Amino acid sequence: MIEVLSVASEVYPLIKTGGLADVAGALPLAISEFGVTMRTLVPGYPAILSVLSDRRVVGEIEDLFGAPARLLAGRHAGLDLIVIEAEHLYSRPGNPYVGPDGWDWPDNWRRFAALSWVAAELGNGLVAGYRPQLIHCHDWQAGLAPAYVKFGPSVGVKTVMTIHNIAFKGFFGPEVFSQLRLPPHAFSVSGVEFHGGVSYLKSGMECADFVTTVSPNYAREICTPEFGMGLEGLLNGRSDTVVGILNGIDTVAWDPATDKSLAQPFSANNIQKRRLNKLAVIDQFEPRWCRRAAVLRDQPSDGSKGHGPVASGDGWVSGAWGAAGGSRVRRGSARAWVPPSPHAPSR
Repeated sequence: MIEVLSVASEVYPLIKTGGLADVAGALPLAISEFGVTMRTLVPGYPAILSVLSDRRVVGEIEDLFGAPARLLAGRHAGLDLIVIEAEHLYSRPGNPYVGPDGWDWPDNWRRFAALSWVAAELGNGLVAGYRPQLIHCHDWQAGLAPAYVKFGPSVGVKTVMTIHNIAFKGFFGPEVFSQLRLPPHAFSVSGVEFHGGVSYLKSGMECADFVTTVSPNYAREICTPEFGMGLEGLLNGRSDTVVGILNGIDTVAWDPATDKSLAQPFSANNIQKRRLNKLAVIDQFEPRWCRRAAVLRDQPSDGSKGHGPVASGDGWVSGAWGAAGGSRVRRGSARAWVPPSPHAPSR
């Protein structure tokens, strides 16, 4: 039996902003039949603490980046969870990364450094009777964990860094480094340093034993200057330890025949019913878009990942935000660049 600790800032069905949560929620159950036991370490957001069952305190931390914290073990929806109960870091409702004003929480560097630090400490035996053999880190929010393992006490635990979206690097100024509980020599090209600051994603990519991405195609793309976001050199330098594993889906959660969130369920046997869902989407956005709107076929955005545009009857197009910080949209034959989200660099 292999003991794995999954480290994620979100996990379905507890809290979700994107595909990372889907993977973090589905993977533990999917691999259990192959002799792998996976527990998931998550921040103690209100949405998680409110539904955690069979909870028990398994650890206490005197100072978790500014105040005491507890580790709670519990379960929800078949998932074995270790939850960091730290009010000063995670007791904030709504989106886990941004405040009510739509901007990143200014202490995100501390909130997710704490998540990674706890992960490494669990690998070092923080909780009696539990020590994972592998720490699986998802995206920049867990990116410091491999650095804490690499530059901390040698415990033999291995680390894997999974890149869901390379555009979000978790980049912060150099002033945060002195508060990260890392030795001075970790602020280097072979550590957490990136263009004079600290990048949590780059840290994980540099320090992990292995790097995975969400598909073989994405693994190839991010090794190029066009899609590598400045990290293609690092990836090419360790290409023998970078692999793309195609994301699967939860065939129960995503079954359109039973999905209650759809206006009209459908299956392969009556696929023509999908059109009713399209019309329902148009109706929902009618105050903003013309009733004559027609959904175009999905087209890739200019970002490394994104969704196709949606065109309304008057020719305007609403493009999905590209993961690279914007996407091209079209009005008639013209093309324009949508500026990036103000919090794209770190969210």
